Amino acid sequence: MRVIQVGKVQIGKKNPLALIAGPCVIESEKGALSAAEKIKRIAEDLHIGFIYKSSYKKDNRSSPTSYSGPGLKEGLRILKRVEEEFDIPVLSDVHCQEEVQPASEVLDVIQIPAYLSQQTGLTLAVGRTGKVVNVKKGQFIAPENMKNVIGKLEHTGNQKILLTERGTCFGYSNLVVDMRSFPILRGLGYPVIFDVTHTVRIYGRPSNDPTGGTPQFIPYLARAGVGAGCDGIFIETHPNPKEALCDGYSMLPLSHLKELLQQLQEIDQIVKKNSNYI
Repeated sequence: MRVIQVGKVQIGKKNPLALIAGPCVIESEKGALSAAEKIKRIAEDLHIGFIYKSSYKKDNRSSPTSYSGPGLKEGLRILKRVEEEFDIPVLSDVHCQEEVQPASEVLDVIQIPAYLSQQTGLTLAVGRTGKVVNVKKGQFIAPENMKNVIGKLEHTGNQKILLTERGTCFGYSNLVVDMRSFPILRGLGYPVIFDVTHTVRIYGRPSNDPTGGTPQFIPYLARAGVGAGCDGIFIETHPNPKEALCDGYSMLPLSHLKELLQQLQEIDQIVKKNSNYI
């Protein structure tokens, strides 16, 4: 397996569990800076490598009137300020080839969303930037078939790849996490991230409706995923999820983050003591 370096954070093999975290979408510059500062403080206290995540645009909203973010230009400006002010790497997702070049000038990690994980043109464009690429496994893709996405990125010469598990469709609205996915994905040669908060979304329901997610299951799934061997944990978190402008009922309250991470670190250390862990 390759070890992927993002700033000072090393991900993969026996490196400690990494953290990708932040609010689902950028709601304001002040909110982004505040969240980044608080999460960084938690990460430093726990000695955990941290990458800040927040979307400049959410392009898969269920309503045309739903808040979708500040947009590419303003969102990247805010993320650049987060990166510079707190000396932390930043991640956001791109949605079309036209966004890739300007995004690559700011982002340390470019994310390909799950819904777009099979789009060849977008994947090739992201790969050619030479930046670290985080590909979310589509809910409709078997983990072993992510080798095809890897092949597209490697075709561009880019081998700085992270693979993210975020659940698989079970019926029409629910996602399930098959724990076999973690060793299968790791067997493809790249580190695996577990996006635990998107797995508790109930699709087809408004994300800010109490029926839009089951956040009470976040700790259970996170502990199981780390026990199954993921290399990093992806947690969308917010100081007050019920007031969030997007995915309010699938985010972890920021006040709960440190306690959960402490548990996950303990599990990660046990897993990595196993001599068979690669």
